[in-house]
Amino acid sequence: MRKLMIPMAAAAMIFAAAASAQEQPAQPPAAPAPTTPEAPAAAPSIQSVTVVDIKELPENTQTQIDQVVAQSGEAELQKLRSSVDSSPQAKSALEAKGLTSAHVIAASMSQDGALTLITKKPS
Repeated sequence: MRKLMIPMAAAAMIFAAAASAQEQPAQPPAAPAPTTPEAPAAAPSIQSVTVVDIKELPENTQTQIDQVVAQSGEAELQKLRSSVDSSPQAKSALEAKGLTSAHVIAASMSQDGALTLITKKPS
């Protein structure tokens, strides 16, 4: 049951991030932007990697992922796959399942460092 909940939660985070990225602010910010640049928040380091085939997810989640992937475009997909290739942990997790970054269509990273890779085998 836990193995099913992790991919579902990861997929939900993917969609929440995509939805929030597409939202337009209702009003411009009231305060002016600070003149000194702030350091971006450091991304959590990878603590664990879970590889999930899209067919293991519920039908409606599969549809949502397919829509996000279709909207992202090939350039974004290539950036994602390049990032996966540059991570020894992610690459190793894929290889353990007989996959490569070419099979990755989406990814999600939780605040605690759990990386979930959604894969799709060519049909």
